[in-house]
Amino acid sequence: MIPVTKPFLPKKEEFKAYIDSIWERQWLTNNGPLLNDFELKLKEYLNVKHLLFVCNGTFALQLAIRALQLKGEIITTPFSYVATTSSIVWEGCQPVYADIDPETFNIDPEKIEAAITPRTSAILATHVYGNPCDIDAIQQIADRHGLKIIYDAAHCFGTRYKGKSVYEYGDISATSFHATKLFHTIEGGAVFTKDPDLLKKMLYLRNFGHNGPDAFAGLGVNGKNCEFHAAMGLCNLTYVDEILERRKLLSEHYYERLVDIKAKFPKLNRDKDYNYAYFPLLFDTETLRQQAMEKLELAKIYCRRYFSPSLATLPYVKRVKMPVCDEIVKRIVCLPLYHSLTFPDLDMICRILIRTQNYAPDVPAENENFGLVVAGKIEKEINHIRTTN
Repeated sequence: MIPVTKPFLPKKEEFKAYIDSIWERQWLTNNGPLLNDFELKLKEYLNVKHLLFVCNGTFALQLAIRALQLKGEIITTPFSYVATTSSIVWEGCQPVYADIDPETFNIDPEKIEAAITPRTSAILATHVYGNPCDIDAIQQIADRHGLKIIYDAAHCFGTRYKGKSVYEYGDISATSFHATKLFHTIEGGAVFTKDPDLLKKMLYLRNFGHNGPDAFAGLGVNGKNCEFHAAMGLCNLTYVDEILERRKLLSEHYYERLVDIKAKFPKLNRDKDYNYAYFPLLFDTETLRQQAMEKLELAKIYCRRYFSPSLATLPYVKRVKMPVCDEIVKRIVCLPLYHSLTFPDLDMICRILIRTQNYAPDVPAENENFGLVVAGKIEKEINHIRTTN
């Protein structure tokens, strides 16, 4: 079986050494030494001014909204993971959707401008697949209208924009260190800001509002993380350059093999250093996407329709049509990509995709036997590919 992703795991003895030290200290959480060490090393690696390690990426978004004291409407993208919208709703604000760019799949700045009303307080944009938004255009809009900016940078570990970590942009950037991400702490996330006052506010908010053992600066919740997750982060941080390089090589191999397929790749921001967090493929038609996924699953190769559905169709928001997003969610798929994926397995994925399209000419719908014939041919090809890899 080839899943869409697998978590990277360091050498067991390296992780165990940290676990043994936790056992010796019996300090499991509440700002322990490993957590402090992890935050410091992470800050140094990313070359960012300020960050806080938190319990997960969703809480990071909620923390950003709360710290900025946002009210009313927040303009956001319909093409992202559900946490982008659910965080807005959870914090008592109203998501207002702006459609996406058909080439990059990121929020379209022109659509942001058109969606602004007197009730708009902020823009919450996602750097989709780790590909930076049009950061300069979004900042200009925010400055012009006095709006705050939060970036959902859950996919962005290792991505740089104009020579700086993409986490350095906006009022607050939030990221995820979930096990599915290229860099993970099993569960976890972080918030980033250049504003020391905002950092101090979020520091209190993530720890019940404590500003001393028996003192409180204000309202807060438990958004801390623990020594065990920090230990995994410290281990994985030593491998992250290797992980990034491996993903780049795998992705470039995909690009080479799939150059003639009836699909396209997202257009990457020209001012970026990309991290190859995912390998998305936008098929020319919904039928081609569906056929490809069916044939891959026959070979026990599993992709993901990431993202689907459009967030503008969630049951707890006002349903609105987003023409570009609505079309893309029908045709998008993310192919398997992870550190231990082999080049022979990647070649097999590509060969199945190419041969699936070769066996799928335009055929009248009334030819009910065509699907069975194609399925039989593809299954034979899959068996052949398995025996020759």
